Amino acid sequence: MFPRKESGRIISIRPGTGAGLSSASNGYRKDCLNILIFEGTVNTSRHAIAIFDFDGTLTVKDSFLHFLVSVFGRWKVLLGLVFQSPILLGYQLRLLSNEYAKEKLFGYFFKGWSVSDFQKTADRYADWQLSDILRAEAMEKLEWHKREGHRVVVVTASIEDWLRSWCLKTEADLIGTKTASSEGRLTGQFSTKNCYGPQKVLRLKEKIELSAYKQIFVYGDSRGDRELLQLATHAFYRKYN
Repeated sequence: MFPRKESGRIISIRPGTGAGLSSASNGYRKDCLNILIFEGTVNTSRHAIAIFDFDGTLTVKDSFLHFLVSVFGRWKVLLGLVFQSPILLGYQLRLLSNEYAKEKLFGYFFKGWSVSDFQKTADRYADWQLSDILRAEAMEKLEWHKREGHRVVVVTASIEDWLRSWCLKTEADLIGTKTASSEGRLTGQFSTKNCYGPQKVLRLKEKIELSAYKQIFVYGDSRGDRELLQLATHAFYRKYN
C-alpha cells in the first residue's frame, strides 16, 4: 500500500491478487465482484494516476442513449429501438455480444453520416448537454485528483467522439471506442474493439506506462470495469470516498 491521510473512508485494492487473505484479514474484505478491498486511510504522492470509467461512474445515466435523444429526439430513438429490438433482445438473452449489439445500434442511427458532421454534432452535445448527466460527487473527486496534480484518464466503452471535447476541457486523457469511416463517411462500424472489460486494460496499457506511477486510483461501477479495478492500488467500486 501507499498510505495517505485523507478524511472519510477510502477503499483500495492491495497491489497483487491478495491470495491467501481471508475476507476480514488485516482490514481487507471482498466485494460483490470478489475484488479484495481495504477500508482505511492512505497516503498520496504526486506520482499518481486516476482512472475513471465514464457511464454510470462519472454520469447518472448512459451517455449513448442520452446522445441519441439529443440528436434525433425521443420518439425517433424509441422507434429505432423498436426496429432494433431483435438485436437488443439477443443481447439481453446473452445470445449476442455487447460489442455486436452496440455496433448494430450505432450503425442504424449513424451509418452514412459525414465524419465532419458527426464530430460537430458530438462536440455540440459535449459542450451543451453532457453536463446534464454528470454525477456531482464523481466530478468533485475528479477535480480533487487534478488539484493534487494527479494524471486523470477516462477509460470507457463509450464512443470517443462525444467525449473528446469534454475530456479536452476537463484536462483528462481519453481512451474509448473508436468509429470507422471510409471516404469521409461513417461505416456504422467500430475501428477498435468495444472498450469494455479486458479491452479497457489492453487499451490503457497501450497508451500509458502504469509502472511510472506509484499510485493507481480506479473508479468503476460495473462488471465491465472489473479488470480495470484489479490494476489499482486504490479501487473505488460505486464509491468515491
